[in-house]
Amino acid sequence: MARHPWVAAADDGIRWGVQLIVPDAPGAIRELVGTAKRIEALGYDFLSIFDHPLLHVEPWIALSGIATVTARIRLGSTVNCARYRHPMHLARLAADLDNLSGGRHVLGLGSGWLAREYAALGLDFGTLKERQTSLEDTLAIVTRLLEGETVDYRGTVFATDGAVVTPRPTQTPRPPILVGGSGEKVTLRQVARWADACNVKEDESLADDTIPDVQRAVSVRRKLDALDGHCDTLGRPRNEVLRTHFTLYLLLAPTQAAADAKMAALDTSVSTSPGTRAGGRSQILVASVDRAAGYFQAMVDAGIAYFVVQLDGTDHETIELLATEVAPRVAGT
Repeated sequence: MARHPWVAAADDGIRWGVQLIVPDAPGAIRELVGTAKRIEALGYDFLSIFDHPLLHVEPWIALSGIATVTARIRLGSTVNCARYRHPMHLARLAADLDNLSGGRHVLGLGSGWLAREYAALGLDFGTLKERQTSLEDTLAIVTRLLEGETVDYRGTVFATDGAVVTPRPTQTPRPPILVGGSGEKVTLRQVARWADACNVKEDESLADDTIPDVQRAVSVRRKLDALDGHCDTLGRPRNEVLRTHFTLYLLLAPTQAAADAKMAALDTSVSTSPGTRAGGRSQILVASVDRAAGYFQAMVDAGIAYFVVQLDGTDHETIELLATEVAPRVAGT
């Protein structure tokens, strides 16, 4: 597996992506398109819409609309749940979005975690191992389809006969594949075997101000070390995998007092982000520009080369401050 061009661009410095939480409102997708144009103009590398159909807009529809009004920014979901769509269908969607966008798709994949969403879709949530096996089957099928193969496959969860995706995606050898999750034994081994990028986050609560950023970075470094070990075991060059970090929710303001006031007005229980609903304040980085710059710098020092930051798509202050005040202060940008 050669180093994907998107991965190789890490040699030029730190890059930033945003994952947007879209409100529960009839006009939200139309407004999202305008926000996407501003995000592209600010220089972000990637715009993600997450895959949680129980609470949130359908990402493939939203991203297709955004593809028609943007020209440079990469588009995708940081993770698509492997069980929600058959891998053949998923590869079809990925190839079509890549062609619609002129070669700007990033295919994110994960095993899924929201039991009630599985139930709403009529799917068996199963064990973690079973969900990880679903992801393994998906990766085995999707990678080959996007590289132009005709695929016959019999897996534990998914099977396909004579599957092919034409026309092929614009990118060669295929759109980059990102696998989300921080599991050191299984998920990061799947990254090393199949993917072009990991997407990890620290274990500590973002609401605990007694934990220094250097301590948070230790857990991230441990995960990256585990990834390195899997790459070495599989004989894969370490630099073929982009080290990306995920912030579940970022809320920015010029000062800490102003950021705290924004947090006080936020009701996480009605968020369309299920991760935000589940984690509440513990999963939100509420920060001044200075605080955020220090936090992200600690992650770069731990080995992170790329950031995907989730935020409210209507929080234009955070979108602007992250691009104009925080990112330029993080070494490597």
